[in-house]
Amino acid sequence: MKPGCTLFLLLFSALAAGKAAQADGSTSTTTAPYLLTGSPTFDLSISQFRENFNMLNPRLTLNEFRAIGSSRDKARITRAASKINENLYASTALERGTLKIKSMQITWLPIQGPAQKAAKAKAQQYMAATIRTIVPLLTPEQSQQKLQQLLAAGKGKRYYAETDGAVRYVVADNGEKGLTFAVEPIKLTLAEGLKSTNR
Repeated sequence: MKPGCTLFLLLFSALAAGKAAQADGSTSTTTAPYLLTGSPTFDLSISQFRENFNMLNPRLTLNEFRAIGSSRDKARITRAASKINENLYASTALERGTLKIKSMQITWLPIQGPAQKAAKAKAQQYMAATIRTIVPLLTPEQSQQKLQQLLAAGKGKRYYAETDGAVRYVVADNGEKGLTFAVEPIKLTLAEGLKSTNR
């Protein structure tokens, strides 16, 4: 297996979402929401996100994202990843062509020993900074509080998702195998009352 494919499987397997019913009633394993057909994008390309992230967080630099994945993904999305350090990665699912973000993830691979506490704190700084870059109205304190609430709700769960306005937060906690935190856009629909006034 190529190194890029191995990295892809490592980063995205944490977001496997269990079983989903098909039209004929059978079930099949599905992946995280960012892979669903027709999923929306943020109004941010990956280069814009990285530029904003690095400007807002000078002590938490994101390196350039590099494409990963297999040819079967090419019709729908482009996947890319950026290595932060040996146990921390940023990864993304992008709209093919525009490279606008469908999902932005930070994946932490736990380490053992005395360095674990500092490594975990660093990972959470990147996760909170990701929230703040996509939802710029939040202060650093608010984004950290939001992250802690999400991590507590998702602790020990293979998949936990919470929607807040036009944003979906995803936590995939695989214990010793790693933790992935994702921020994704969702499609907003008008309430029935508002729909009727526009007919």
